[in-house]
Amino acid sequence: MAEKPVWEQIGTGFVQHYYQQFDTNRMNLADIYTDSSCLTWEGEGFQGKNAIMGKLSSLPFKTIQHSITAQDHQPTPDSCVLSMVVGQLKADEDQVMGFHQMFLLKNIDNKWICSNDVFRLALHNFGQ
Repeated sequence: MAEKPVWEQIGTGFVQHYYQQFDTNRMNLADIYTDSSCLTWEGEGFQGKNAIMGKLSSLPFKTIQHSITAQDHQPTPDSCVLSMVVGQLKADEDQVMGFHQMFLLKNIDNKWICSNDVFRLALHNFGQ
């Protein structure tokens, strides 16, 4: 079996690390963001490590568990890695919900950081 391309290895490793940290202690995610990173969470934008971590720390659930259904990774022309994740999450006693999340990963000083992060629950409100 052929070895995965390097961008898939980077993306897969990042996704595993991200959700493990998010599920156990999301404050540990501060190391993956920079002051120029951007997060869009359910349509609301945040820029910079402090604003992003402020949003993540304010999320109202006590426990969360993510289950990844699929993930795709692509190299970009500027040597970044674009990752898209589809999965399910369970927060506290809420029912299981689907989600989509996309990351743009950039290598800065030999460290992969998340320059862009977009998250949406997979909710369908066809009546609106």
